[in-house]
Amino acid sequence: MSAKFNRRHFIAAGTAAAAMPLLSRGASAQAAWPSRNIRMVVSYPAGGQTDLLARAFGDFISRQVGKTVVIENKAGASGSIGAQEVARAEGDGHTILCSISTTYVMNRVMIKNPGYDMDKDLTLVSIIPGAGLLLVASPASGVKTLDDFVAFARKKGQVNFGTYSAGSAPHMTINELNKQYDLKIEPIHYRGEAPMWTGILDGTLDVAMGSYTAAQAVLTGDKGTVFAVHSKKVDAIPNVKTLPEQGATSKFFTISGFTGWAVPKATPQPIVDRLSELFVAANADPKVKEVLSTFALEPTLGFKASNELYQRELPTWIESAKALGLEPA
Repeated sequence: MSAKFNRRHFIAAGTAAAAMPLLSRGASAQAAWPSRNIRMVVSYPAGGQTDLLARAFGDFISRQVGKTVVIENKAGASGSIGAQEVARAEGDGHTILCSISTTYVMNRVMIKNPGYDMDKDLTLVSIIPGAGLLLVASPASGVKTLDDFVAFARKKGQVNFGTYSAGSAPHMTINELNKQYDLKIEPIHYRGEAPMWTGILDGTLDVAMGSYTAAQAVLTGDKGTVFAVHSKKVDAIPNVKTLPEQGATSKFFTISGFTGWAVPKATPQPIVDRLSELFVAANADPKVKEVLSTFALEPTLGFKASNELYQRELPTWIESAKALGLEPA
């Protein structure tokens, strides 16, 4: 009787284990993680896109693992302050960086000593591919397509084109358009998107380039016309063609930025894989879906897909950034 009792319980236990969700089994495989609250260091200020994504995903992870994910905003120096902090942290999966491609890619070109080496100090866990950035012309320009813009630029001679920072994707876009079409577009650098879009509203700028969400003040009031998107279409405005679809040939117009999470290099691969599973699983969470939709973003990618995209696009980012000829700060 005892043998039958044990056998029944063994079968029941095996059945229960087989029925456990993937994430739960992953938690069993990494029973030691997490052993305490998790720090998610956001290298940009509270209230922005990166911060809101971190909070949505952090909340999901907290509910899955039973530990609090504490969001810490460590802004400054194009994300390098937060990246330094995570790079120096213990590699045990309890400290995670949430930042953008500027931090992971551009700082190696734009900053002499960022205080961390992406390849040696950090492991990329998961990324959210960036949405297509909008190119918006002032109504006075009459621009509705890339061909219109090129004709306008040639006629005017010097075009004021707003960017949200030096070395940004809009800055590189200007450089690439100048090279292909022999234009004299002048980059006007702002500190962030909000003041840049104000430049369209008050007539200071002929054109500006930035995110769909931040551009709403211009678009809803018909104070600007979207004539192209940088590298991929935006679902909310499907009729607007990409730059490549309109004849722009630079390799830079085939890539997009991203938001992503990274951990110290010493973090064991099983913990990296577990975190990657969690970030991907979060795509189905209502709160996460709402934030992704708000910013017109694609779902999160897993570890393998994230690193393949990163390695594939990295050379083009670096080549385009170096072509700007800026002295590293």
